[in-house]
Amino acid sequence: MREYAAVFRLRFIYALQYRAAALSGLATQFAWGFMELLAYSAFYRANPSAFPMTFSQTVSYIWIQQAFLALFMVWAWDNDIASSIENGFIAYELARPMELYGKWFGQLTANRLAQAALRCSPVLIVAFFIPEPYRMTLPSDIAQLLLFIISMALALLTVVSFTMLIYITLFYTLSSIGVRSIGGTLGDFLSGAIIPLPFFPAPVRNIVELLPFAAMQNMPLRIYSGDISGLNALQGIGLQIFWLAVLTLYGRHAMKKALKKVIVQGG
Repeated sequence: MREYAAVFRLRFIYALQYRAAALSGLATQFAWGFMELLAYSAFYRANPSAFPMTFSQTVSYIWIQQAFLALFMVWAWDNDIASSIENGFIAYELARPMELYGKWFGQLTANRLAQAALRCSPVLIVAFFIPEPYRMTLPSDIAQLLLFIISMALALLTVVSFTMLIYITLFYTLSSIGVRSIGGTLGDFLSGAIIPLPFFPAPVRNIVELLPFAAMQNMPLRIYSGDISGLNALQGIGLQIFWLAVLTLYGRHAMKKALKKVIVQGG
């Protein structure tokens, strides 16, 4: 366990060095966040009763999404892992006395946490101090805040478990572009990154909310905003635990199966 903790710590410190990238990402997140707020504001002014969430809940949803985007974005890519598979450096990884799934899982988690740590504070500060009605609000009580924190941690691990499956598929393909594009697009759309799941048509939403994507950013963002609370929030967290276990167990099995057929040419 100590070696995995060391990998996590070193990767976290390494990722903190990219401050310029974080600043450029912040500019993008502010621009995207304000653009979304203005677009939703126009729709709400036209017909407020047509939406399943209040405008205040939608505002909190958007700001939390932008503050912790690095934790949730399925399309984020670790070039080191992809290159090790595509270029044959996986041979060095297999020579290390560590389980490869656990090493990569810790590496991906550390990368996301470091990026979020660099970006979240400026976004939250602005979100809490801009004028109404675009100001983010706190959860209704401490219990709701604690449920949000638990759900956010589970969402992060679920995202990493899902992206691990994308990396594992690279053992069977010549290029990562196709799998990465499909996985990222599906993950973002079905997890509520583009449109919150409550805005989906009811027949579609009833299906999507049972998929593993609903256990990603959809759940913590809706808990924070107050769209989900009480028993419904606990049930949502239970769904997150279920999908995290399923994705992790299947990922470990798929990794073991893939590594049995790894062929590295050259010397």
